[in-house]
Amino acid sequence: MDLYLPTQFISLADPQILAVLIQENFEEMIDLKDQQQIAFGPSPEIRDNTDYTKMRKGVYERLLKAQELLPHGLKFCLYEAYRSLELQQALFDNRYNDLKSLHSSWRHEELFQETTKLVSPTINRDGSKNIPPHSTGGAIDIYLVDEAENPVDMGILVKDWMKDLDGSLSQIDSSIISVEVKRYRTIMGEALRAVGFINYPTEYWHWSYGDRYWAYHKSESHALYGSI
Repeated sequence: MDLYLPTQFISLADPQILAVLIQENFEEMIDLKDQQQIAFGPSPEIRDNTDYTKMRKGVYERLLKAQELLPHGLKFCLYEAYRSLELQQALFDNRYNDLKSLHSSWRHEELFQETTKLVSPTINRDGSKNIPPHSTGGAIDIYLVDEAENPVDMGILVKDWMKDLDGSLSQIDSSIISVEVKRYRTIMGEALRAVGFINYPTEYWHWSYGDRYWAYHKSESHALYGSI
């Protein structure tokens, strides 16, 4: 079983990622609430978040193709796709403050860098504006469910990601997951990679297409999606 493992971890806020050009292709957004093929869970993080089921058309079409590649009895369930800049900043601040409470001796630079391992900032360390993957409509947080739409064991539920303070369970190549969990993560990863998605390795559930992280790892000349 082969998980997607880059030779070197590069965070979403790495200068190499931020340097990738964006040529917005103005692709429309699709709302999963208007279809029945891809399952989705309740609104994450904020109850009245009405946009989390929206994603770019190209992302949706690839997700459908990836689901067809899954073994019988398994399908995808979306946790979150589009995320506003305001919500993104709130999540970044929450994660930053949690780490600050845990590591009171850390400097701002250390806390910022550690936070970016799980949450993309809206403002970079140098003060420039960032374009987080979820704010482009090109990123999805997703997991596997059975035919009854019950989550299979993937090591940690996506909704509990904030509780994984050291990130050890969330990493796609976690060394503390069971053989069964690794099998499910591999199944999901193989299907998504086959249709062009890229994984963010600190989060087994985070996959993207068309954003700067995707463009960098696919050696594309530019990203397809900018901030919405």
